[in-house]
Amino acid sequence: MSSGVQAADKTDVTILAGTPSTLDPALQSDIGSATFSAQLYESLTAFDLSLTLRPALAASWDVSEDGRRIVFHLRTGLTFSDGAPITAEDVVQSWMRIIDPERPSQLASLLLDVQGAAGHLSGQTTGPGDVGLRAEGRDVIVDLVGPGADFPAIVSSPTFGVVPPQVWRDHVDLDAVRVPSSGAYVVDAIASGEHTFRANPRYWAGTPAISAVHLLAALDGRSPVAAFEAGDVDFVGIGSADASWIRFDAAFGPQLRRVPSLSLTFMGFAVDRPPFDDARVRQAFGAAVDWPRVIALASSGDDVPADSMVPPGIPGGGDRNWLPIHDPARARSLLAAAGYPAGAGFPLITFAPAGIGSAEGIVEDLRRELGVTVRLEDLSDHFGRLRDDPPAMWSLGWVADYPGANDFLGVLLGTGSSNNYGRWTSPSFDAAIAAALATRDPNQALAAYERALAVVQDQVPVVPLAYGDGWALAREGLLGADQNGLGIMRLAGLAWQ
Repeated sequence: MSSGVQAADKTDVTILAGTPSTLDPALQSDIGSATFSAQLYESLTAFDLSLTLRPALAASWDVSEDGRRIVFHLRTGLTFSDGAPITAEDVVQSWMRIIDPERPSQLASLLLDVQGAAGHLSGQTTGPGDVGLRAEGRDVIVDLVGPGADFPAIVSSPTFGVVPPQVWRDHVDLDAVRVPSSGAYVVDAIASGEHTFRANPRYWAGTPAISAVHLLAALDGRSPVAAFEAGDVDFVGIGSADASWIRFDAAFGPQLRRVPSLSLTFMGFAVDRPPFDDARVRQAFGAAVDWPRVIALASSGDDVPADSMVPPGIPGGGDRNWLPIHDPARARSLLAAAGYPAGAGFPLITFAPAGIGSAEGIVEDLRRELGVTVRLEDLSDHFGRLRDDPPAMWSLGWVADYPGANDFLGVLLGTGSSNNYGRWTSPSFDAAIAAALATRDPNQALAAYERALAVVQDQVPVVPLAYGDGWALAREGLLGADQNGLGIMRLAGLAWQ
């Protein structure tokens, strides 16, 4: 095979990126949309390829001795792409949009450690000083409910991208018009099937080396490998089946990239109503399924059976197996104790698997071991349904907003969290998470996170299913096309050799 267009002929980059649901950082909640918004709207911090937290719009920050106040110091001379200054007030008001009670972010839970944020989100308070966010000169001051030394890492998430006053003050729709950017790129054109981003010459880190990036929604029915071979894309994700032979191909093998992913696929239960409001039923389901076997049999090569809600590579997961222990006899005993001997009288329930390949295996194990019937259903609006009326069982893929255990524990399972779709609550779990966040000692934090994981293992509000890296083809000579596991390529770092 030929390797397609050479780097020397290129002045821009074309990437298969899909279609974003929104370009608004406060409203995006899927990794596909975050890939777009993160290039347009910068936050105060960012993680590099080694997962080291670095300054972005903030030059530095200070954490108080008790960990309850963070002060971010903005760089001097910051401007939006139109030349207007980026102020501390722009940061505060951009973040306030995340907890707007009339149009809240689906990731609002990331901000709920800020004093008054929960009350503002619920509409209980409306005063401008009721939330612990304020601007003083070039400083952004954040007051937290409890110690939160990880808050500088949290705000690296694309959700915290800084938007101009046209958006936070004048309520301009980011998806309707072109607005100034605080990030490395600005929107140059939106056509059918393609977004074109143009380098922002006023970007704080300097004008990006790649002048234009074309983000394609689809490949007109062609395979990613065929489009890459034709020279129509410079970076494209591929499946493990293609990666298995490409690694041995003389032309394409050197252009194959493993794409690390700090991600988790997990299954959850709606615990706010029968039958899963009874912990014994959840425990029975957890013990009935041979989770690693089901995941391994369904895997196409990328998925690795999970043993914790915290993926490998993120501090706080420990090295123990936190899956429910496979014990079908105990599962049948628990279900009988809950009033459903051999599955008798158990209601027909729905499982929304969101396309995971292991769904049929899970359903079959439950039928064989417990005598229960589970109906599979694909939801037209999976996230909307989970938010408003979750089915009895559901699955979800989650990519780290930042490399911290709390992003997979407190954010997904904490009482009142906007991403706690199963509506589970546990005082002992919440106390363990609070203890983990209250200490700067990594050993104490690990011990607290392990206490939280033990509660999840026992009470089974969710079951971790799989971790999985991905694969991509990157054009020879394209530098900076690596990723750090957070699911987003930093386009500002791209350059042709």
